[in-house]
Amino acid sequence: MESVYLFSSGTLKRKANTICLETESGRKYIPVENVMDIKVFGEVDLNKRFLEFLSQKRIPIHFFNREGYYVGTFYPREYLNSGFLILKQAEHYINQEKRMLIAREIVSRSFQNMVDFLKKRKVRADSLTRYKKKAEEASNVSELMGIEGNAREEYYSMIDSLVSDERFRIEKRTRRPPKNFANTLISFGNSLLYTTVLSLIYQTHLDPRIGYLHETNFRRFSLNLDIAELFKPAVVDRLFLNLVNTRQINEKHFDEISEGLMLNDEGKSLFVKNYEQALRETVFHKKLNRYVSMRSLIKMELHKLEKHLIGEQVFGSEE
Repeated sequence: MESVYLFSSGTLKRKANTICLETESGRKYIPVENVMDIKVFGEVDLNKRFLEFLSQKRIPIHFFNREGYYVGTFYPREYLNSGFLILKQAEHYINQEKRMLIAREIVSRSFQNMVDFLKKRKVRADSLTRYKKKAEEASNVSELMGIEGNAREEYYSMIDSLVSDERFRIEKRTRRPPKNFANTLISFGNSLLYTTVLSLIYQTHLDPRIGYLHETNFRRFSLNLDIAELFKPAVVDRLFLNLVNTRQINEKHFDEISEGLMLNDEGKSLFVKNYEQALRETVFHKKLNRYVSMRSLIKMELHKLEKHLIGEQVFGSEE
């Protein structure tokens, strides 16, 4: 199952057992059988009947504004929710020792994934290893988040050494709005990854509102942000380098906005095409002794967390 991306403006309707997008240029029909979720970037109208259809078919729909920022999600009624697991999630959040175990594991493994990403490209990452040790010694989540933020800034400076065109270097991480080409690409990629993880959480017994590294407060969802940290290097950062160094993305794919930049529709379309390809790519899983897609790896990570919460397996350990 894969995502459907809508950049055109129009009206979303149900037609028999398909999704129909009506635009000025005609109608586009989308069979629902292989749709994991819908990501909407254009200006679309829809009604309650259409949302009921999505809920019946268990398809979340994510909305982004013109600049590509995530706006919100229609999250259908959870069909796999388990009261027992929700209580376990809350228990592991309220108990600081249990919360820190999960949060520390997420940070530690995200650091390791950054190190592996750089080593494959022959970049020394000794400082990130030191941050990993600091994370293991952190006493609370706030301290852990500070260590993670500092490490990621250093990591991005190392990525810059791999960018062939200096105009596309990160220099300093900026957001809402991103100030340069690189930050625009990374922010857009991260937003896509957050919604991909959110849609995969919907296919589990987990509640996306209860995270461990990112605070569970008035934010609608936080668990997807936690799990996405593990996959940013392999999905978003790898895609960023590939698009920039092969010159598939260039300055014509960006538009200026107030105090920053955004990807135009051509740039977004090019990015999501390569993003979906990245999620379909497979890696060899030693334990399973077979190749699995990146999307499947994300879902496996969610199942590992489920098993940890109910006491079947320690999060981060090999099955």
